[in-house]
Amino acid sequence: MPLTTASYTQMDSGFPRGWPMVLLFVALLTLSGWAYLVAMVADMVPVMDMTEAGPGMGLLNQFNLFKGLSADARAALAVLCLPAGATFGMPGPAMAAVDVLKIFVMWAMMALAMMLPSAIPMLRAYHFKLGQETNFKTNPAPAVISASIGYVLVWLGYAALATSAQLLLFKIGAVSDMMAPATLALTTSVLFAAGLYQFTPAKKACLLRCWFPRWVFAESTVGNRIATGMKEGVAQGWACLGCCWAVMTVMFAVGLMNVIWIAVLGAVMALEKTFPNRVFPYLLGVFFLVWAAFLTTVILLGGKAA
Repeated sequence: MPLTTASYTQMDSGFPRGWPMVLLFVALLTLSGWAYLVAMVADMVPVMDMTEAGPGMGLLNQFNLFKGLSADARAALAVLCLPAGATFGMPGPAMAAVDVLKIFVMWAMMALAMMLPSAIPMLRAYHFKLGQETNFKTNPAPAVISASIGYVLVWLGYAALATSAQLLLFKIGAVSDMMAPATLALTTSVLFAAGLYQFTPAKKACLLRCWFPRWVFAESTVGNRIATGMKEGVAQGWACLGCCWAVMTVMFAVGLMNVIWIAVLGAVMALEKTFPNRVFPYLLGVFFLVWAAFLTTVILLGGKAA
């Protein structure tokens, strides 16, 4: 449907009918993800050595009750003050069913915090598409919110796969109790894989779909827009997953509870998906590959396969 004068007015205003409702919904989900992750880390900071959670997390040790003590003393006091498995959101070393659930919830919250904000340009484009069908006489917000839910469902599927991968890595000793890589081999492998993927045709194709959404489902009647919106969200979520899964998986290299890198990688993926630029994805790939090469050199100079 061609744009009408009313449609242009809605677009130029920046707040077309129902769009603030969509933004509020996305903001609430995003904030809930961040609230959970921050609360999980904040519960650990007073008694644990946060350097074990990944690069950059040592900055939080200034709030550690036991800072300045030896590692052995910190470990002993942590056992006394924080029994295994008692930490909010953090799985215990036994990896019981409740611990597996905690890991899945953590990945789900990471998806909300990192990936949902990056879907805003797609959701806004879909909002205008639906609005144009009725000249904005019908509020598109319910259907767009349904699309955002479909988008999240795709990333919940990724969270389930990531949880399974984490359990496997934990069982073979590649991931520590603090959910950080226990070996440089894991870190290097993840970074190499993420860097190489940035140069693949699959990455390029999925990124183009993120830059310029290609709607899968035809214009629909108002009566089934919510169901269609859910399916459209799933379709767009698959494109986003194909674009961003490798960068998201870098969390295995920097520590799964590393809120600093959660923020950094979330911002990087949002920038990559929002502003069409053919150079930036390649620069990101080069960055990961150089980082991996540096760690490989460290392993070789150390004379051991860490």
